[in-house]
Amino acid sequence: RIRTRNGGVAGSSGALHFSTGTSKTGNSGALYLGSGASTGGRGGTLVISVGSGTSGVGGDVIAGAGRSTSETGGAIRLASGEGTASTSGAVIIRSLNAGKEGASGSLIFSTGSSSDGNTGSILIGSGAATAGRGGRLVLTVGAGDSGKGGLIDVHAGESSALEGVSISIRSGLGSATSS
Repeated sequence: RIRTRNGGVAGSSGALHFSTGTSKTGNSGALYLGSGASTGGRGGTLVISVGSGTSGVGGDVIAGAGRSTSETGGAIRLASGEGTASTSGAVIIRSLNAGKEGASGSLIFSTGSSSDGNTGSILIGSGAATAGRGGRLVLTVGAGDSGKGGLIDVHAGESSALEGVSISIRSGLGSATSS
């Protein structure tokens, strides 16, 4: 166990820094956090959490990939475990419930802007199935008991040089029966 001691009455607990050194002519070192494999049980759990507080906003968990001045920036990859004999694991991204006052946290999926070229795409979809149905894609708004119901807004991009683009919704192709 590696930990700092508790803070005093009017101070913070110490920080823990895990970092590799810099490099001038090559790659900097990698940092690996993980549990070992298991042959007769489950693999170990990796937990990254922020302690709770009684005043002020909660602490943040920040994950940022590396910046590059000459090539593409680094990627952040979140992938569930493969199930070679059963279902693969789920990836759950959600905000927790709000208290008596306030709203639950927002989820924002957005690409960055671009000054000379196209901006990035956002792709949401299910994988193909060989001996079964393709997965569903469901967009829903939660129910409420006061005021109007929530909205689903879908907007195509605007253009100051050419015409705006359309929104296309198509049904699936049925190669052996009707679509």
